[in-house]
Amino acid sequence: MADHVEDLEEEELPPQGHVKVVYLGPVAPHWEIHGVLGERSVIDAFRTRAMARLQLLPPHDPQFRRNQARVDRDAERERLVIEWDLGFEEEPASPRAPSGSRREA
Repeated sequence: MADHVEDLEEEELPPQGHVKVVYLGPVAPHWEIHGVLGERSVIDAFRTRAMARLQLLPPHDPQFRRNQARVDRDAERERLVIEWDLGFEEEPASPRAPSGSRREA
């Protein structure tokens, strides 16, 4: 019961900051992370962790999507609003069929 109450309290807390992740281009460093709003120490700690995941990955790298999801989860845990500026419109993810359900013609 106590865990359920703590979960509800955690969900109701307002964001403690806002960060913007900007793709700079094909030449390293690829990324810049700006703190838009929030406590500087929280933003700096988040920036350090996010840069460790993104530093050498351009958006077209297959590993980027996995690391982007990890950065998003980190921001969610820290109650930070995150905004991505990749320099292009992202395509919506297409639903994939489970690997065991392929049909052969």
